Amino acid sequence: MDAELFPRGRREIAPGAVHLPDWLDAGRRRHLLEACRGWARPPAGLRTVRTPGGGTMTARQVCLGWHWYPYGYARTVVDGDGAPVKPFPGRLGELAREAVTDALGADPSAVYDIALINFYGADARMGMHRDGDEASDAPVVSLSLGDTCVFRFGNTESRTRPYTDIELRSGDLFVFGGPSRLAYHGVPKVYAGTAPTELGLTGRLNLTLRASGFPPEPV
Repeated sequence: MDAELFPRGRREIAPGAVHLPDWLDAGRRRHLLEACRGWARPPAGLRTVRTPGGGTMTARQVCLGWHWYPYGYARTVVDGDGAPVKPFPGRLGELAREAVTDALGADPSAVYDIALINFYGADARMGMHRDGDEASDAPVVSLSLGDTCVFRFGNTESRTRPYTDIELRSGDLFVFGGPSRLAYHGVPKVYAGTAPTELGLTGRLNLTLRASGFPPEPV
C-alpha cells in the first residue's frame, strides 16, 4: 500500500517471535524470486506433498539441503522423483543469520542448512502445524514474496486459540525461536492478486530457513 493509516513497524507477536515488515528490499526480492524459479525446476523440483493419511497439501514445495517429507528428512526426494535434494546455498545461511540478528538481536551460532520453499496459488492454504522435525532449536526464519497472506501464529500446546493473525506481505520477515520455537502456525488465507506488479510473480512464495542440527554425513 502507498499510504498506511498506521505505518507498519517491528512487532513482537510472542516471546521470541518477531515480525519485521519490508525487510527484503526490491533487489533482494527479485534475486530470491529468480533463484526460486531455478530451484523449482526438476529434478528434485517443485512437488505436491502427500500426507500419511492420503491427502495432499495445497501449497507445493521444493527443498534445499535436506528434503522434508511428513514427518522427517532425507537426502533424496523420497516422496517424489527420488533425485538427490538440491544443495543449500551458503548465501541463504548468511541471510538467515542476518535475519535472526535483526529480529532477535543475537547472532545465531547454529548452522542453517535447510530451506523449505512453499508456493501458494490463490486457493492454497497451510493448516496449523509445528516445525518440530529438526534436532536444532535454532530460530526459524520465514521470508515472504508475492501475494499477501494471513499468517496465523499460535501457541505451543495446541492448534487452537490463543493465536494471532498477522498480515505478511512481499518482503516481510518473520522469525520465531526461543519459547516460541515450537508454536503452531499456519496460513488460512492468501489474498490473490496482491503481489507487487514489479516483482512479476502470480501467487505467494514462502522461504523457510532452518538449522537441522543433524550430524555431518561420513565422507
